[in-house]
Amino acid sequence: MKTLLRSLAVLLAAAALVYLVLCMGVWTGQRRLLFHPDANPLREAPAAAETLRLQTADGERLQAWWLAPPNEQAAVLLYLHGNGANLDARSPRLAALHEDGFGVLALSWRGYGGSSGEPSEAGWREDARAGYAELKRRGIAPARIVLFGESLGSAQAVMLAAEQPVAGLLLDSGFDSALAIARGLYPWLPVDWLMRDPHRADRAAAQVAVPVLQLHCEQDPVTPVAHARALQKAFRGPARLELLPGNCHVPRYVEFRPLARAFVQSLVKAAAPGG
Repeated sequence: MKTLLRSLAVLLAAAALVYLVLCMGVWTGQRRLLFHPDANPLREAPAAAETLRLQTADGERLQAWWLAPPNEQAAVLLYLHGNGANLDARSPRLAALHEDGFGVLALSWRGYGGSSGEPSEAGWREDARAGYAELKRRGIAPARIVLFGESLGSAQAVMLAAEQPVAGLLLDSGFDSALAIARGLYPWLPVDWLMRDPHRADRAAAQVAVPVLQLHCEQDPVTPVAHARALQKAFRGPARLELLPGNCHVPRYVEFRPLARAFVQSLVKAAAPGG
């Protein structure tokens, strides 16, 4: 019996050690799982784009593309891309937004094409703030600023809207939090303790009262639609969730272009005198 108990104790100790090593591995390597920076130089800017260099409060240098609005009443979108691509992959989308009559400032996150630094939630927040500051510097009124967040960038859009005045939010494949998604993927890990970049859009949403339009694929394999619904419920103001057919994540812009265009136009119209 003593031999059996001793063997069991050894097995339990070994299992605990393996689990501890696994947790340490997740702690140290989680940003490689969450962020997939494409640091290749940006080469596919829309024809109308001007390349900018923005300075963040913590000293990083960001590349950005500026597509000027057609007039002083048009909406201007601050575009915050996702974690798995650089701006080159979004060039057609940005050009289409400009064709629809909107100005666009598209940031390349730190660590991504043309930008210095390493990605993190706190760093991305500084990047988003730098983008907003650039719009203020250009004299764009908050009533004309619409935040367009894509995938992980949607969380940053929500957090920025919680601290700065904007006209509204347009979210593509958004979710309540990276923490909530991790809980579902790794229920056997103490992710609440381990996660360094939880991206709690749900907490920030409680402070956002401006109109929100969420676009989400019905069968999104990366951010399941349940997380989009949870985010929708978290907003303090009016939030509308439009589901797109298919199994996809970050759908092609053409699939929701009329919805997005009408939503942004409605925000600017509402802000105009007599609107």
